[in-house]
Amino acid sequence: MKKSVIFVITVIFIIVIFSIVSYNNKKNETKEILFFNEEYEKYNTQELNGFDIVSLINKAISNNEKYEIEKNNEGIYILDDEYSIEIYITMALNDTTFPMESINKLGMNSFITNFGEVGFRCTDIKYHKKTGRIASMTFESAE
Repeated sequence: MKKSVIFVITVIFIIVIFSIVSYNNKKNETKEILFFNEEYEKYNTQELNGFDIVSLINKAISNNEKYEIEKNNEGIYILDDEYSIEIYITMALNDTTFPMESINKLGMNSFITNFGEVGFRCTDIKYHKKTGRIASMTFESAE
């Protein structure tokens, strides 16, 4: 009987420890997602210029490389349902939308030269359903 009581207490102790660890992991994951989203959402509330857009694209590319997001044969990231992020730029002059990879391929310096002082504003933001992390943002030029 003494052995069965010790066994039950041990099982309960293991379950409690496992629950605490799981709760802390979920809490830390939620904090990480909130911090990640805040880093991008701050661009949602302000007018940006071309320099800001380049910084944002570089941040998104770094994120995709960190999580080893694959690219298709055209060099465009294949978006997943957890960690990928895509930035789209819509040019108001011709209503054409470009993915960040197109701008990166043409050269960030060229983009800054041509659009460094142009104003941009966020027109759309989407989140991954699975993780709640930002999945994409679309910015439109003011001119």
